[in-house]
Amino acid sequence: AGPAARGCAGKSEGDRGQPGQHPPADPLKLKALSLGLKELKILLIKMESAGRQTFNISELEEQRVPFSKLSINNTATEVIRACKGTRVKGKFRESYLLPTFSVKPKINIDIPIPREKLNPPTPSIYLESKRDAFSPVLLQFCTDPKNAVTVIRGLAGSLRLNLGLFSTKSLVEANSDHAVEVRTQVQQPADENWDLNGASQTWPCESSRSHTTIAKYAQYQASSFQESLQVDIFSHDAHVHTTHVSSGKVIKFGTNIDLSDPKRWKPQLQELLKLPAFMRVESSNNMLSHVGHTILGMNTVQLYMKVPGSRTPGHQENNNFCSVNINIGPGDCEWFAVHEHYWEAINKFCEKHGVDYLTGSWWPVLEDLYSSNIPVYRFIQRPGDLVWINAGTVHWVQAVGWCNNIAWNVGPLNSYQYQLALERFEWNEVKKVKSIVPMIHVSWNVARTIKITDQDTFKMVKHCLMQSIKHIQILRDQLLAAGKKICYQSRVKDEPAYYCNECDVEVFDLLFVTSENSTKKSYLVHCEDCARAKSPALAGVVVLEQYRIEELMRIYDTFVLVSKNGIRVLLARGRNVSLQAKPASRAACQIHYKIR
Repeated sequence: AGPAARGCAGKSEGDRGQPGQHPPADPLKLKALSLGLKELKILLIKMESAGRQTFNISELEEQRVPFSKLSINNTATEVIRACKGTRVKGKFRESYLLPTFSVKPKINIDIPIPREKLNPPTPSIYLESKRDAFSPVLLQFCTDPKNAVTVIRGLAGSLRLNLGLFSTKSLVEANSDHAVEVRTQVQQPADENWDLNGASQTWPCESSRSHTTIAKYAQYQASSFQESLQVDIFSHDAHVHTTHVSSGKVIKFGTNIDLSDPKRWKPQLQELLKLPAFMRVESSNNMLSHVGHTILGMNTVQLYMKVPGSRTPGHQENNNFCSVNINIGPGDCEWFAVHEHYWEAINKFCEKHGVDYLTGSWWPVLEDLYSSNIPVYRFIQRPGDLVWINAGTVHWVQAVGWCNNIAWNVGPLNSYQYQLALERFEWNEVKKVKSIVPMIHVSWNVARTIKITDQDTFKMVKHCLMQSIKHIQILRDQLLAAGKKICYQSRVKDEPAYYCNECDVEVFDLLFVTSENSTKKSYLVHCEDCARAKSPALAGVVVLEQYRIEELMRIYDTFVLVSKNGIRVLLARGRNVSLQAKPASRAACQIHYKIR
């Protein structure tokens, strides 16, 4: 269930008469609205002659920018005017990304890489002081598009992080009954992945899911460790490493443990405030801090409790966001990582082996990657080490010893991260997979609250906003021309972004709402396509509008590039913008909605 029921504070487009009455809409008025109201601008020129003041009257003809020529240099008024003069058959479908704005590094895949260079050295930074951790050079290095992954050695020591707060003992003492998701897996060496018969190596990586508590998993983790001591009594470092990972042994991996509650996990979350701003769970330049609601595991901390062989299968992070992972110890983890550039090649391997790249569980066969000229970073993460996974990097992880890890996502507001996030947003829509980050919603929030100084990032966000306005205005015009009422219902504080109940695509601003059933007063949100699939004429569908178009126009026009010293940079033509037309009248809409 979504936010509490509330009335539509505004009035629906196309109605006349007293509030509460709904006479038939005037088709001529709707046609006028859909075509756009024309106006004649009069320019009064002050003249002085022989001491007398007179005015010359000059008519100005409105210039309409051709729809195909629109760019981020145009004002919101010009974008709206161009939309009103354009007839679009069916749904308007244009990308939120412009290929000419791409900032991806050019990687030549045609030149064969020598076998010894298919395991390149992993960039590792050794911190000697707190000053090193807060150096802007560290941020620049970690977010450089060429660097798929960075290991920051000794971070915990240099920042004096008390990792003991995340030890199994501390977790049990803090919240022993807290929920743990368990993945039951088959233990095998990190660079192998055998099929169920043990006959050949394959990509699918199966595991079954169950649930337990921190206390019960802690008991399992401890008994697993004790068992290994008895098996290998001669090992002096059994608490850190396993001497042998046997194939075929069934193990349990404690994953996705939610540490979002600030009351339950106050000491743990406060300790992480010692991190540099760009690594923190929340910071002003982190796009995930501008979502406006919680996304578990992304803008909150998650914990992983492991025994040797515990596997996090291959994946890119949700919407290609960066991620931060700290090994609490006492054991090590082994990581594999591939630059974002090669994700499509890995996707083809998944298709070949019958496993879904986005939603399935897979573990790459290294020989397949090497034979396809794909370099793989492979490294050990020791206790106290922080692994920074850059935007879009494909990675998979296996525990070498008994250890806990904490992790979360960050979205540094740079052009590479933003481009990859939007690319995956659009690819998810094609593949009918939910984008966990509502990128259109986030883009508008970023434009409203952040001053951007990087020109590439600014261009991409501005283009996304322009495309969003085009989508909204064309859809509004089509709905009004068809005689469909639009009911304004403004958003409230902390209201989440909405997704289609059928296909999980993000639905921004114009929500197509249907009643779940006649007895319950709850309603479902749909995208236009799914709403029309149920009823081509949208019978029984109410269209809610969450933003006045004038509000979006104002945000669009006031979102400008700012220099690093705070001075506004004018990329456009530097004209003052004023809205000439008043919004059309809206009659009251008497429906109350509770959306989920």
